[in-house]
Amino acid sequence: MATLMYLLTLGACFCFVGLITNTYIRQKRKMSFRKVNIIILVLAVALFLLVLHHNFLGLSSLLRNEVSDSGIAGLQPVDFIPNAPQHVVDGREEEIPVVIAASEDRLGGAIAAINSIQHNTHSNVIFYIVTLNGTADHLRSWLSSSNLKSIRYKIVNFDTKLLEGKVKEDPDQGESIKPLTFARFYLPILVPRAKKAIYMDDDVIVQGDILALYNTPLKPGHAAAFSEDCDSTSAKVVIRGAGNQYNYIGYLDYKKERIRKLSMKASTCSFNPGVFVANLTEWRRQNITNQLEKWMKLNVEEGLYSRTLAGSITTPPLLIVFYQQHSTIDPMWNVRHLGSSAGKRYSPQFVKAAKLLHWNGHFKPWGRTASYTDVWEKWYIPDPTGKFSLIRRHVEISNTK
Repeated sequence: MATLMYLLTLGACFCFVGLITNTYIRQKRKMSFRKVNIIILVLAVALFLLVLHHNFLGLSSLLRNEVSDSGIAGLQPVDFIPNAPQHVVDGREEEIPVVIAASEDRLGGAIAAINSIQHNTHSNVIFYIVTLNGTADHLRSWLSSSNLKSIRYKIVNFDTKLLEGKVKEDPDQGESIKPLTFARFYLPILVPRAKKAIYMDDDVIVQGDILALYNTPLKPGHAAAFSEDCDSTSAKVVIRGAGNQYNYIGYLDYKKERIRKLSMKASTCSFNPGVFVANLTEWRRQNITNQLEKWMKLNVEEGLYSRTLAGSITTPPLLIVFYQQHSTIDPMWNVRHLGSSAGKRYSPQFVKAAKLLHWNGHFKPWGRTASYTDVWEKWYIPDPTGKFSLIRRHVEISNTK
């Protein structure tokens, strides 16, 4: 309609210019050609401004419709497909942003996690998949050739320069040289327009409706909700009397003066950062990302983390920043330690009842051996490119030869 009106206006202007020109030519005895030319020039300028205005409006509209947040702090969005289903648009259903980091060597885990989430909800979920440049094409081809082609997702390239001066390479801590481990620190940049988001690791399977986790209530002033280690269902079922593994002293070096000055009790229960809900409005207000980066830099300079780190290298700065300032999620939404050993420490009934299963630890479900791999494989989609394959499948084939 706007284009039609523009063409009609343009045609009318041309007719008007022609009419004026003919009128002035007929009356050239009464008016000099110089005056006629001036009037024609003024009308031509007016016509040019009209065309310029139309083009400017078209460009503005294009910029408004472009779904891109490129250039923000080294995080570059790649694509965003497809549009929301019509029933979602009509019902104004709230979007549920789910952030997952997907490295090349663990891509099958991210695919399985996404598949399990999508299958168990009718909510308007949008996946923010954080990866490195070399993995984006592989991930896109995997998603487009499977039954996940209808999901809404955004691939975001993580710029490793963000971590310069903040991470010290430690041979004993493999995660220290895996930049995607720290993607969770940058949620407000990854999901710039959202007020709330869910972060989860790639070694999980979701068996409940993700909407329930998203609706976790956060106390006023709290920027995130985690599952605490001491009180978790996982801790009670799997390991009793684990000592420092579930306390702050298992992650931070209390011999360091800077840690002691924080007056944090060493016996304080730690929490697991592999699954959490974030209030991004509060996160931005408190500059949580800047606080986390501060402690990362200080650790590089002073070595503040425990030498016998009990878990992920991302945990210590989170423990400091969120000390007594975080809410909790339902323990059944992070039933973990499935990857702590190859044996089955949970009953099948308990595993079935869990809302989210977490294979944190060395024994991943796509590896040589792990517990309840049959549950995980239910959601795994084979890689059409053949680049990613289950390690144990190769072992089984080799053993049969």
